[in-house]
This record gives sequence, structure tokens and C-alpha cells, in this order.
Amino acid sequence: MNTVNEKTQNGATAPVFDEALIKSLEEDSDGQTFTINIEPPPAMPDGCSSCAVHNAANLRSLGVDMTEWDYVVALAGNPNVGKSTVFNALTGLRQHTGNWPGKTVSRAEGGFEYGESRYKLVDLPGTYSLLATSMDEEIARDFILFGQPDVTIVVVDATRLERNLNLVLQVLEITDRVVVCLNLMDEARRHGLKVDERRLALDLGVPVIPTEARHKRGMNELIQAVDEVATGKYQPKPHRIQSTPPALKNAVNQLVTQLEKIVPGLPNARWVALRLLDGDQSIADALNEGRLGALANSNTSHPAGDLMAVQL
Repeated sequence: MNTVNEKTQNGATAPVFDEALIKSLEEDSDGQTFTINIEPPPAMPDGCSSCAVHNAANLRSLGVDMTEWDYVVALAGNPNVGKSTVFNALTGLRQHTGNWPGKTVSRAEGGFEYGESRYKLVDLPGTYSLLATSMDEEIARDFILFGQPDVTIVVVDATRLERNLNLVLQVLEITDRVVVCLNLMDEARRHGLKVDERRLALDLGVPVIPTEARHKRGMNELIQAVDEVATGKYQPKPHRIQSTPPALKNAVNQLVTQLEKIVPGLPNARWVALRLLDGDQSIADALNEGRLGALANSNTSHPAGDLMAVQL
């Protein structure tokens, strides 16, 4: 029997899935089983579908105070896509800067109002991915995953979509509540490029709003889209990548099934499974410590401190 993410006698956590284990899952024909030990999450109360979804406690630990705000919006994007310009256009003078707790990376926060709702906007570090291979990527990943923002705006460069969509797809693996800000449309026109934002929205399954942030064009439409997603008036249905190798697909499906049993209602079980299979120790620790369980809206409770062995 192979053990996945097993606690050792000294409290350390053993490695998660690797390529050999993925291969063995596909070739398993003799009844071999695998074990994953997960620290059970605490029971969580039911919530309503129209309420804010952010995790206020985790946001506080990330240095974000939601006392006077109704919704929190994360602003993500690659470097040099005009993300800061979008931030300034949305927040105006209602912003301040500081550092992320325990980090030397700067953070900007601002706010805007729409209707009767107050939105706090958090500018995440510019990153090309969420694989947590750098401090910036780790900060952006953790905020989207643990802070569970009500909406994540992903700013993309209309002139270089092929470079930017990788981050969009990674964010969509974590959360459905995404609005794509198709920025620099004026630059795209200058280069003779035409982007069909309606087809892109259909392909991605989330709102895509064309903008020219430097001229403050499209900002009202962007705010309206954010409000509709945050309040539940519009529910995105993102299309996620399905073309995975058979061995990986088999492993992901089995692990997702077990994660959903352990953490009912986990909104990003497939992404968590992919990160476990990739050997992401921080995600394995989050499972063992119950932090991922806090994201699920579940009445399921388990004896505190027990480890549950799940057979794959």
C-alpha cells in the first residue's frame, strides 16, 4: 500500500502524489489501494446563496479588514497589462498602500460603491501563474484560495491574449466568480487586432468586459459586471480544461471524489486535487490543518484532532 500525504511519527508530512503514483493508479490491476490522511475540517454553518462568499476570518489574517465593506474584490493579472491603471480608475483617491502581513511585498487597497453596496478592491501582485513558485505567486494564490473573494477581476492585455489566458484558466480552476477585464483595447485597434469579447466570454463561461483603463472607458460596465457576480444576479459557469492525459484524469477524478467526501462543498476540489498531485506541500498542509475545510459551506463535523484515512 502506498501512502499519500501521511503524517509521520515526528509530525512531518510525507510527500504527496508523484509521477510514479499517477502511473500506478492507471495500471492498478491487483486491488492495490492508496491512503490519504487529511485533517478533518471544523463544522461550518449553512450560508445563503445571495450572501457574500468571502472568508472574513481568513481575510483578517491576510491583513484585510471588511468591517465597513460588503464585498471584497481581488484584482489579478500578468505584469504590464495595465492592472494598476484599472485599479486607479476604479478606486480614484479612495485607496491606501501597505505590505502583506509578514512579507516585503507591497499591497494596494481601495474601494468603490455601486448601488447600495460597498466594494473593497485588493490589488494582487502581478503574476504569470498561481503555481506558488515565487512569493508573488504564493500571495496571489493564497488570497484567491483562502480569502475567497466575492469576485476576482483578471486583467488581460487584448494585444497578447495568448500570454494572459494561462492565468485566467488557473484562476478559473480555483473559483467560478471571475470577471475578465479585456484591457488595452485601444492598443489592440492600433495594431489592427480585433477581439470578439462575446465569443471569448462564451468560451470561458465568465463575463468579459472590454476596457481602455487609461481613458476610463468600460469602467462602468466592469463595475456592473462585478456587482452582478458578487450579488448572484449573474452566476458564471466557467469551462475548464478537460484534455488531460488518461493517467492524470483517473487520478484527479479519484482524488476529487475523496476530497468532496472529506470537505463537502469545497468549491475548488479539482484544483486542489491537481495541486496535490503536483506535490504542492502548502496545499497538503492546508488540508491537514483544516484551512481548506473552512472554505466549504458544510454542516459536516468530525472529531477534532482525528485523522481520517481515505481509500483510493
